[in-house]
Amino acid sequence: MPGISMPSRADQQRALWLSTVAFTLCFAVWTIFSIIGITIKAELGLTEFEYGVLIATPVLTGSLTRLILGVWTERYGGRLVFGAQMVLTGAATLALTWADSYATFLLAALGVGLAGGSFIIGVAYVSKWYPAEKQGMALGVFGMGNVGAAVTKFLAPFVLVVWGWQGVAEIWAAGIALMGVVFWIFAKDDPDFAARRARGVRAPTLGEQFAPLKNLQVWRFSLYYFFVFGGFVALALWLPHYLVQVYGVDVRMAGIAAAAFSLAASVFRAYGGVLSDRFGARTVMYWTFGFSALFLFMLSYPPTDYVIRGKDGPIAFSTEMGLLPFVATLFALGFFMSLGKAAVFKHIPVYYPNHVGAVGGLVGMIGGLGGFILPIVFGALLDVTGIWTSAFVLLLLIVVVSMGWMHLSVRVMERQAHGATLDRLPAFPELREVHDPERTVMPHVIEDWRPEDPAFWAEKGRRIARRNLWISIPALLLAFAVWMVWSVVVARLPAIGFAFTQDQLFWLAALPALSGATLRIFYSFMVPIFGGRLWTTLSTASLLIPALGIGYAVQDPGTPYLIFVVLALLCGLGGGNFASSMANISFFFPRAEKGNALALNAGLGNLGVSVMQFLVPLVITLGVFGAMGGAPQELSDGGRLWVQNAGFVWVPFIVASTAAAWLGMNDLADARASFREQAVIFARRHNWIMCLLYIGTFGSFLGYSAGFPLLTRIAFPEVNALQYVFLGPLVGALSRAGTGWVSDRVGGGRVTFWVFAGMIASVLVVIQGLQGASFALFFAGFMALFFFTGVGNSSTFQMIPVIMRKETARLAPQAGPEEQRRRADRESAAIIAFSSAIGGYGGFFIPKAYGSSIAMTGGPLGALWAFLAFYVLCLAVTWAVYTRRGGLLFDIERGRAPVAAAPAE
Repeated sequence: MPGISMPSRADQQRALWLSTVAFTLCFAVWTIFSIIGITIKAELGLTEFEYGVLIATPVLTGSLTRLILGVWTERYGGRLVFGAQMVLTGAATLALTWADSYATFLLAALGVGLAGGSFIIGVAYVSKWYPAEKQGMALGVFGMGNVGAAVTKFLAPFVLVVWGWQGVAEIWAAGIALMGVVFWIFAKDDPDFAARRARGVRAPTLGEQFAPLKNLQVWRFSLYYFFVFGGFVALALWLPHYLVQVYGVDVRMAGIAAAAFSLAASVFRAYGGVLSDRFGARTVMYWTFGFSALFLFMLSYPPTDYVIRGKDGPIAFSTEMGLLPFVATLFALGFFMSLGKAAVFKHIPVYYPNHVGAVGGLVGMIGGLGGFILPIVFGALLDVTGIWTSAFVLLLLIVVVSMGWMHLSVRVMERQAHGATLDRLPAFPELREVHDPERTVMPHVIEDWRPEDPAFWAEKGRRIARRNLWISIPALLLAFAVWMVWSVVVARLPAIGFAFTQDQLFWLAALPALSGATLRIFYSFMVPIFGGRLWTTLSTASLLIPALGIGYAVQDPGTPYLIFVVLALLCGLGGGNFASSMANISFFFPRAEKGNALALNAGLGNLGVSVMQFLVPLVITLGVFGAMGGAPQELSDGGRLWVQNAGFVWVPFIVASTAAAWLGMNDLADARASFREQAVIFARRHNWIMCLLYIGTFGSFLGYSAGFPLLTRIAFPEVNALQYVFLGPLVGALSRAGTGWVSDRVGGGRVTFWVFAGMIASVLVVIQGLQGASFALFFAGFMALFFFTGVGNSSTFQMIPVIMRKETARLAPQAGPEEQRRRADRESAAIIAFSSAIGGYGGFFIPKAYGSSIAMTGGPLGALWAFLAFYVLCLAVTWAVYTRRGGLLFDIERGRAPVAAAPAE
């Protein structure tokens, strides 16, 4: 607070304790539905989901209003905003007593939610009264107002028994409205606001206050608060209902037990502030996440019965947490969540002293939204799984992700400050005596990267680039395998007892392509932001989620269709990897070898489809994993299948590939770029043209790969399609990997033109095969289609760097050659990744087009004629824009002009 005298201790204490009492009453009102909601649920006959929405509605309002209330506090002062907010909340709470239907209860609950916005008002107000070294303590004391949740849980059940839920609403409404008046009378304007008003200085604009929100760090803090505060609010609302249903206690006992959690998660917040001032907020967050993960694991383990075959017969035992251990564990969890809440808000005044209202408002809003979203998800998870502890499993997942992101961010900061020193350290302390950094150092971030320099490339560039390429290829192969595994699994679901319709099966086959293509849009920009090594590691590890999910879901014929839809969408994680992988590899190679490198990465990565279609039909017929893999599914003809192996078989390879990416890949400092720098491609005309062409090549490869098994089984039921379908993706992948050099030599534009001509002819052959009921003709036409799609996938990607080299020279003539190269490489990588995202949608539309055509006409011919018309359009665009005389690539591909053409006059 430069230029402002420090207020007296008496004024500080007045501001702190008035704010803390006010916040306590606000929080008591904000969580009122945790007690009265149980009675309202019974009166209205609400479902679990409707009940979850009702108790979460005030949290929604309280969360969304935090951002604007924080800004208003900076502009109009906390004294006015806090007082007005409490009076309005009192009126809304009283309105509950007039509600007579579910809709009117929801409307009144929105007004009650204003109480939740009080937190950011208090943070912005209290922080202005204290210096930085005391703000952790002050905000911790203020945050103790969370104990209002415990006040409600302890007192409201007794009031409810005597006067009913209406009595609770009336008393709580009167209390908070009265506190609003008291705060207005006795509180003072904070020093910053008073000084600004005295000098006549205008309030900061909205743009100035919201400026820090573009920082990724702010959103990371928001995720932390989503757990420590959002999780706290969600559990405070959910626990009374949980305790009544799971442990059979009455509402008074449930309120007292839940109050123990709320108490621990509130009163120790001041202690968390003291610890943050003393040891640092980051250290306290490590304590919070580590212990929270331990306690949530204990709480998430459902009651289970075990039978072990001992030498003297079966040994039976069970695991179940009793009420007292449950409450004790909750108390411990609440203690560390309380420390974490203080630590998160210790960060904000330190990093953003002039934007506490806006930054704190956003962080508080996201945390509050956790309190709205999580109870709804808790109810949905309970409905889907039938397991009460599923709520704690979700919180455990959030903790693990938050702790991982925090730790990786810390490591990135350490490397930025001490990268060269860290690279020279041994991998383990025990190797210190034999470690020779001059021989063993392998920096993961390469600062000097000049692939166009022949001497640099020959000396070390080629070796590093090839190592990254050959680690990337198996990771991408696994991504494609997991992405497209449904194309085989879906064909087997009816045989193992899943009564899904044909349209539902086509949807399951198409959904991975839809989600994969959508994820590619986001993955397109991740490598320059996070680095290729880190992003490849994370994206490869994410494949474990659908692989394990498939393995468990197919073992139970009672698994809902919704679960299969979710797993199909999660398989799209594999599809997203392609965009980031291609963008990453494109940075490593010089232009003369870029086409072949991308062809190898994509082509051998595409082999994942054929490897999957060849391997999965084999492993599902064998008990590869023994008892660990689960029981087989019995077929109607007496046979047995282990369809779960379709997911489990990839797990060990994914783990190995993840480790290889982390240990062996590199980040290029030269490739770093913000989203804004990459977003320039959206203004490039050729970006959208190449997206169109890549839908025609890669979209076709992907769509035919996904739809070929099911289409073959429907069109030729007498043929065992699974014996042949892997050949199509195999041909497409090998033709892509083996023809990159052709495009480098004769030009990608010319190759792409003839690719579409070949695809048109191939579709005509397929149509003739279907009309003549000839499997041989049908199969030959599809093999030709796969071949041409593979060649086209390679040729289109070869075109992009050449196009952008020429376009960059035209658009930025003032830039030097090296700067033009960097811009062209950056935009080329972004266009390659983005066009792969758009092209991926073909994998959704082709199987869906088959299903729609069969539903409308009784056969797939309508879809095939539509595909043929699209290929005619792509051929015409390729000729008109790139390969005709006067086209962009005509002279370059015939050696008549350099790649980086002179700028246009």
